[in-house]
Order: sequence, then structure tokens, then C-alpha cells
Amino acid sequence: MENTTTAKNIPVGYLGTGRRKTSIARIRLIPGSGKLIINGISGESYLQFSANYLRISYSPLNILGLSKEYDIHVKTEGGGLTGQADAIRLGIARALCTINPENRITLKSEGFLTRDSRVKERKKYGLRKARKAPQYSKR
Repeated sequence: MENTTTAKNIPVGYLGTGRRKTSIARIRLIPGSGKLIINGISGESYLQFSANYLRISYSPLNILGLSKEYDIHVKTEGGGLTGQADAIRLGIARALCTINPENRITLKSEGFLTRDSRVKERKKYGLRKARKAPQYSKR
């Protein structure tokens, strides 16, 4: 998507969607100073000032050296902070590919464009969890 403005003069920017477990993150990259805003809250406070979650979220921008070039606006839902941080990473990587197709080579070699498809397995009847069986009793 091109960098245009909407009817309300809000910049649209470059869009990307990321998913992980049950989390979905919709990303909008807007040229700016490098702020991260998640669900209307600053990214640091939303991710509970966790250095690990922030590092995961910013990693595609850091690899390309664009950490201070774009403001990141995120709408995320579902799952926990780990899934949401990974979903944000995938969404940012996809948005960076729309900005410049040459970014794809670097991001793909780092593994940022691969969707982690692991989700929780459903519980089966007769079992305690997805695979855990009740304790066997001989008598």
C-alpha cells in the first residue's frame, strides 16, 4: 500500500499482518521517529517494559537499520504477550517487504517472514489433556 492519506488526513502508511498462536497483529508503518504504539498505548508499557518482547518486536527494523525511520502503529488481539510480540515481528517484516522488495532477501534469511504455525492442540475425550492419559491402574 502506498503512503497516502485518508479522508481524515491520517497517513495510511504501509500495512502488514502477523499471526502467532491465537494472536493477530495488524501493523501500520508510517515514516516517523521510531515510536511503537500498541492498541493506543506506548509499546514499552503494553509489553510490560520487557526487554525481550521489545527486542523481538523491533528485530526486523534493527536488522535493516531502520529502527528510527518509521513509527509503528499496532492493533493486536488474542493470545498473550509472547504470541503478540511474535505476531508484531511478522507483521513488521511483511510491511517492510511492501516498502522495498529488496528487504525480503535479508528478512527471509533471518527467518522473519516465516509464520510459526504451532498452535495448542485440542483436548481429546477420555484424556486429561491433548495427549496425557489418566494414570494406569492394574487393579
